[in-house]
Amino acid sequence: MKDIGFLLDGEDMAAADGASFERIDPVTGAVATRAAAGKAEDVEAVVASAAAAFESWSQTGPGERRALLLKAADALEARAGAFTEAMIAETGATAPWAGFNVMLAAGMIREAAAMTTQVGGEIIPSNKPGTLAMGVAKPKGVCLGIAPWNAPVILGTRAVAMPIACGNTVVLKASEMCPATHRLIGEAFAEAGVPAGVLNVMTNAPEDAPAVVEALIAHPAVKHVNFTGSSAVGRIIGRLAGENLKPSLLELGGKAPLIVLDDADLDGAVNAAIFGAFMNQGQICMSTERIIVDAKVADAFVLKLAARAKALPAGDPRGQVVLGSLVSEGAAEKMEALIADATEKGAMVVAGGGREGAIVEATLIDGVSKDMRIYAEESFGPVKSIIRVRGDDEAIAVANDTEYGLSGAIFSRDIQRAMALANRLETGICHINGPTVADEPQMPFGGVKASGYGRFGGRAAIAEFTDLRWITVEDPQQHYPF
Repeated sequence: MKDIGFLLDGEDMAAADGASFERIDPVTGAVATRAAAGKAEDVEAVVASAAAAFESWSQTGPGERRALLLKAADALEARAGAFTEAMIAETGATAPWAGFNVMLAAGMIREAAAMTTQVGGEIIPSNKPGTLAMGVAKPKGVCLGIAPWNAPVILGTRAVAMPIACGNTVVLKASEMCPATHRLIGEAFAEAGVPAGVLNVMTNAPEDAPAVVEALIAHPAVKHVNFTGSSAVGRIIGRLAGENLKPSLLELGGKAPLIVLDDADLDGAVNAAIFGAFMNQGQICMSTERIIVDAKVADAFVLKLAARAKALPAGDPRGQVVLGSLVSEGAAEKMEALIADATEKGAMVVAGGGREGAIVEATLIDGVSKDMRIYAEESFGPVKSIIRVRGDDEAIAVANDTEYGLSGAIFSRDIQRAMALANRLETGICHINGPTVADEPQMPFGGVKASGYGRFGGRAAIAEFTDLRWITVEDPQQHYPF
């Protein structure tokens, strides 16, 4: 078990009232972490520190920012063992998933480092003779990052790396499910020599989250909010940001479709579906939630897919398994409820269906229809629906029949056909002949509809974390009408 406080100015700090909370290991039931339980009254100190650091950090040259970020990437990678230990204990993740988190997060920091010299602007022709007009990207100030537990190193790092690269300072509000994991990100930046206050990490107990988030967003020094999490909470974050006239970047839930057309490479589609559906027990915003397959090839495809799913070992993530634990036993109970609802209404479990505590087998439900909960509801677990359709138009209609719009995939040997459908798919991301789960630091990542708005990643993120200012240099002797 670990005891941790806030990371404030690079140092450990207890909550003002000394309170703490415990995060329980979902597999063993033991205490994984005891962390400082911040309250709304703790917000002032955390934000004030970041606001003070902004004065100098915003004036730091891109070369120095780049060098410090590169050191932070190295420091984060060096903590791979600690991240793995924390993720297994706090979230039930497997060691390979933890290792992938660290690898991709380090890549995100290095990509952010490369972007420090790309925070520029442009010369804009002016109608005034003798005037130099510019659009210049400037850092916003203190940015609030709110990160989830499911890919904690990736998404915690994504919440802070580009804002810092752009010259902002950041308060990272750690997830109540993985406070030690998120705290480690801040420690890597501090070890790299990133100045005190540039990245502060605050923790809080679950029951205090609404008040803490509201206080953070309302603080006058906080100028931008980025949040990754559920659409339900995203609506609250968006409302609070809007009420305070603060821009926000929201990356929310998903119900990603993987469409298998009648000319698809079935083995390739099976490989992508298995990976996309069951990586991290299906607890990824991009997880393949709906496998939409043309009836002409459905029998053959489902046979292959079910055989692969049945072979995936599930169990304690400390063992040699593919599927570890869900984040809580409550999440596993939801899987049982989805299965029961679907089977009562005529669907059939063709693989999996078993549960032991917070561990659920890789499960496929064939014959899913619109009247079943799993048709529209994000499972966020290893229980996945198979929907049979007739033809391309029905496939795209079913794929778009959701409030979500994050990721999607289409399998076909005819690229022109697949591209035509990709252009009709209502998602921020679409992969042809690839899985729905994919991320690269330089790519514009985000969704549409209830999956949120704004984009993380590469150049697209510069626009999110800077303000574009109009600056002119003019002739002091210019003519005025009066």
